[in-house]
Amino acid sequence: MALMLTRTLKLLGQAATCLRPPVGRSCISTLFGGKVSGDSACLWTTARGCIHAGACRKLQAECGSMRLSTVARDLPPLAVGSVGLHKDAAPRFRLTQLHRPADTEERAFTERLGGCSSSRQVLRLLRSVEITSDTMAAAALHRLADLERDARSLKDPAVLESDTVRALCFQLEQDSTRLTDGGLVSALLACTRLYLDPWSTLMVRLVSESQERLDRGQMTVGQLCALGRAMLALEGPGCGLLEQVMEQVQNREPAQWSPAELVAVYGLLQGGAAEGGRYQGLMNGMHAHAVTAAPRMGPPAVSSLLGALVALNQTQAMPLVIALCKQAVRHVGRFSDEEMALVLGALIHFGHSDRYFVGAMERHVPSMAFTSHPETITKVMHYFGRRNILSLPVFDAVAESFVYRADSYSTSQVARQIAPFGKLGYQPPNAGDVFRKVETTLQTRFSQFQPRTLLNLLHSCILVERFPVNFVSKVFGSYFLQQLQEQGTGIDRIVLAQLTQLFMTVKLECPSYQGPKLLPKFRVKSFLSLGRSLETPVDSHLYNQVRAGLEDLLGARSYFASKVLTPYCYTLDVEIKLDEEGYVLPASHHNDVHKRIALCIDGQKRFTLNSRRLLGREATKQRHLKLLGYEVVQVRAVLLHILTSIKGALFSPVDFSFSLYNLGWAAPRLHNSAFSLQIPFDEFEKQQSSRDVVEYLHQKVFPHSYRLSW
Repeated sequence: MALMLTRTLKLLGQAATCLRPPVGRSCISTLFGGKVSGDSACLWTTARGCIHAGACRKLQAECGSMRLSTVARDLPPLAVGSVGLHKDAAPRFRLTQLHRPADTEERAFTERLGGCSSSRQVLRLLRSVEITSDTMAAAALHRLADLERDARSLKDPAVLESDTVRALCFQLEQDSTRLTDGGLVSALLACTRLYLDPWSTLMVRLVSESQERLDRGQMTVGQLCALGRAMLALEGPGCGLLEQVMEQVQNREPAQWSPAELVAVYGLLQGGAAEGGRYQGLMNGMHAHAVTAAPRMGPPAVSSLLGALVALNQTQAMPLVIALCKQAVRHVGRFSDEEMALVLGALIHFGHSDRYFVGAMERHVPSMAFTSHPETITKVMHYFGRRNILSLPVFDAVAESFVYRADSYSTSQVARQIAPFGKLGYQPPNAGDVFRKVETTLQTRFSQFQPRTLLNLLHSCILVERFPVNFVSKVFGSYFLQQLQEQGTGIDRIVLAQLTQLFMTVKLECPSYQGPKLLPKFRVKSFLSLGRSLETPVDSHLYNQVRAGLEDLLGARSYFASKVLTPYCYTLDVEIKLDEEGYVLPASHHNDVHKRIALCIDGQKRFTLNSRRLLGREATKQRHLKLLGYEVVQVRAVLLHILTSIKGALFSPVDFSFSLYNLGWAAPRLHNSAFSLQIPFDEFEKQQSSRDVVEYLHQKVFPHSYRLSW
């Protein structure tokens, strides 16, 4: 007791030396082990009264108004504000440990508090409660922060001036030494969330008492995390008290933590404690324990952990991501909009998809499409589009809700919801209504679209054969192109490729278009490029297997060319030249070429993940090649080893197909209609050797030509 009294007197003595602090300085760090350059600010603010043993005494002359102040993060803190109500001010609260409300009363209060949708309701609830525990008081302040907190300030700072809040904070300030550990750190954290003046008497007393409790080393993991988050908000990652908190956290064994404690520590690290890659060893131990604890986690815990793993960029924690995804399947219908967005964002970030999770989403999305927040629906579509998963129940439900809700969507949400339809090349049953709504949105809000958002939306439309001829004239105009350019870097290649394909689509599929053309300097030579591309590169392993089969079929490598760039920006995987009589010519031969066969080797990445539907960009490529004069002979294999078994390789079913495109260049075409050809599984099963496979392919690809043995 004597030690505590000595330390308290020392703190008060330090505070008394700085009655006129310069604005913008905080002495909390100085008093609790930190260092502050320059003059230190006073702990005591310019309040009219200060608390001494339950009574009020006036300070010296320089006293300000009696109020709680908030501090916006982008402004220097104002050195005003302290709770100065007398102890007999109404309303009155009892925060001592001697007369705590019953557990049932606290649970009932928490439930009623969670149902409050405005600050006025929270204050009314507080006034209706005669006895309030410290944890109830802290929970009320947290609820006010939930309702009023904005990015850098409170929506309505006047809420802190209400008599109810001032009386509550007065009791927290007066009874700081009698608060429970949990109530103390929770109240401190709530005050930081409400942006209270960090050097007000209330805040300083709470920090001082928290330091005393921390020195005793008796705080739980959850309480340590709450204190750490509060100090992060007050002083940032370099805070000495935060380091002391993390030392005590590291001394605890993660394997013995509850799911709630795991979530709390992950939240602390995510909030900034792990800045600069610190505490990776601690996180590795937490990941291992979280895998075993995942089956016991509820929706908030699952979403919080996934969000923390993304923020901390824990790419090595895939076993934990998978375990959390499995648990998320059980909670799909119970996630809030915010929690669902966190889960989907994490699965996108880590590139993970689970068929059970997809199935759960297919059952849940049709019921939530009309009621969930627009950003949540947008996140759902982003997930399915990013993972190339074509789910008809999800896409059809979102398409139906889009028609009714698009007017309330932002322009970004409109574009991001339509983009997956284009990427996966899918038109829903109500496609006419959907794209009429898109057109109406473009007409009424064209100027509100960001340039790249608008271009992405128009490009998505052409991938599903919806042609925005009423808007491309503006897109090809000099003003819009100037908006697209970034300062000092120009337009990136993917934007130029989108512009080029948009222009090519209009010219090929909308012959009535008479608007401006896209200038040559804004066009690309090839749609295939590293990174983001409008064509899917051929799978190298699959290409090598197909090439080996073609060598056996044609007799030599010189009879076909690879990766041929056409004048129309598309790249053909393999090209074979034929003369007028149908004989194969060497690839280097340029004269007397009557027909060219383009073999497109379509690997699994050119299809949607869960079906054999070509992606929108690949379907558009085929469509354009046909319009440019190609006859499409599509040969789809049931098994990948149709060609690769020539070399003895064996792969899983339906992993690839290849398509033949015939083009007459400067010569009359032999055929005017496209036809398709299937290779069924049972036919292939009859082939006993590699020679049989080659003969089989010859009959399929060149059914009317005679092949000599070589």
